[in-house]
Amino acid sequence: MLLRAGVMCANHSPSLLLLTPLRHPTCSTKCLTEHRHLPYFNSVLRASIEKGAPVKALSQFKAFLRLTPFRPDRRTFVLVLAACLRSSNLSAAMEAHARLVKHGFRAHASVATPLFHLYLKHDRVPDALLLLDDVFDDDGVDAVHGNLMIAKLLKSGQFDKANWVFKNMPVKDLVSWNSMIAGCVQNSRPKEALSFFERMVGAGLEPDAFSFSSVLSACARVGARGHGERMHRLMLDKMIELNYILSSALIDMYAKCGSIDAAKRVFAGTARDHVSIWNSMITGLAIHGLGSDAVELFCQMEAEGMTPDGVTFLAVLTACSHAGMVEEARNHFSKMKEVHGIEPGIEHYGATVDASARAGLLDHAYEMIGEMPMKPDGVIWRILLSACKRHHRPDLAEIAIDRMSTRGSGDYVLLSSIYSSARKWTRAEQVWDSMKENKVRKKRGLSWAEVGRKVHQFKAGDRSHPETHDIYRVLNTLGERLKIEGFQPMTELVSMDVLEEEREENLSVHSEKLAVAYCVLKTGPGSEIRVSKNLQTCQDCHEWMKVISKVLSRVILVRDRVRFHRFEKGICSCNDYW
Repeated sequence: MLLRAGVMCANHSPSLLLLTPLRHPTCSTKCLTEHRHLPYFNSVLRASIEKGAPVKALSQFKAFLRLTPFRPDRRTFVLVLAACLRSSNLSAAMEAHARLVKHGFRAHASVATPLFHLYLKHDRVPDALLLLDDVFDDDGVDAVHGNLMIAKLLKSGQFDKANWVFKNMPVKDLVSWNSMIAGCVQNSRPKEALSFFERMVGAGLEPDAFSFSSVLSACARVGARGHGERMHRLMLDKMIELNYILSSALIDMYAKCGSIDAAKRVFAGTARDHVSIWNSMITGLAIHGLGSDAVELFCQMEAEGMTPDGVTFLAVLTACSHAGMVEEARNHFSKMKEVHGIEPGIEHYGATVDASARAGLLDHAYEMIGEMPMKPDGVIWRILLSACKRHHRPDLAEIAIDRMSTRGSGDYVLLSSIYSSARKWTRAEQVWDSMKENKVRKKRGLSWAEVGRKVHQFKAGDRSHPETHDIYRVLNTLGERLKIEGFQPMTELVSMDVLEEEREENLSVHSEKLAVAYCVLKTGPGSEIRVSKNLQTCQDCHEWMKVISKVLSRVILVRDRVRFHRFEKGICSCNDYW
């Protein structure tokens, strides 16, 4: 077979310059193995790869190696590893890696990148990470290869290593920064995402639509409305086009930061030409407990000729669930397939089960689970388990947790709380023992509060904040005022058979209470307090917030994992239906 090559040996005639056989009859072994003919070998390998024959390229490489004096150069290894990557041949790549070291070539980004991809593709993360140690020479890694490595590491959940690569890149372009901002959001590090964005702007880079999309998502995660508003103004100042992605992100940010009116204004002022814009607005109304408004908007969406998708129906079903609209949820669930031809997924069944379970119709919810066409997953059983806690059904709770193939920390905590509420301390302790035996760690409650231009994070029982002393002083003062109001901590929720005083202390230092105390400390009377939490707020904290809003005459907005709660004058917007 003849191959195109740009270099030939001295014995070849000029007519063979473009079409040169792999082993020309007049080309001796010595001629083939002279260093000046490496470009010839490399061109043969490159031709095979470009023609979509990476396996053939690897065979050719082995043939070259049989010519004992032949010494491949770095370019040879780049081509060989590219062939390994295209053919997904890990063993050949590892052999090439060993030869690379044997021939004394220091690892270079161009060589390491395909190796790195292969190691990650085959779940050999430790090998991939060890490889990074050899990549960074005195000049560091270039932006192109660094960005590829960052993307791969973030995709595999290796955020810290991705950050390490980022820090060791002497030149960071917009792609580098955007990758890290998005990676922070994807890896539940929203505060760090905001920090990366500020540093990027400080470094003189101009954020683009992708930058804003990621940072708006981070603002939504922690309820940083101030940051979100600044991002909105910055987008307008820089005349960033508000496409459907950014419009949806803005609506989502404002809704999740507690400003549903601002979300409505963005929605009203944007071209509603994409389903995701409608989905964001309906979802925003849902998490604020505005079920009727969400259903009304859905009807408007249909009237304007916009075709709903599965996400739309999930938002509508969620809205019905949070507002206690059980019949409406069932009707829209049926409408999915009958009218729009959308096959309900397990998430739609979950939302419909949730509507019945929240309303206390636990037996009906359990029956619906049994009638599902697919196997119920842990989320479905968790919905039932959570409702069992609210409606005091330990019998169904035991069934729900037994049906879970895998149990998270929240599942154990829920069951333990159910037993504790019934003062079945032995059973509650058994749940905790089982949790320890299975080496399941309790997920720690985190809350965030934006004060000024900074987002502050709090953990349950946290004493790491620089103003801890003052925070606890305010918290204790609030506790004394609540006692005067007749507030009684719901100590039965504490899953431990300990003294009453210890139960009260355990409840008093939940993360959202610390966040509220800090806001009271740092903000003026009458100003709105906004807190976000990663878990669902407990019943004791919910009652505590109601009384605090009355005592301080302040509005307190708390967004937990499920929905928004607006506390004002001792009343919550959820009407205690949550």
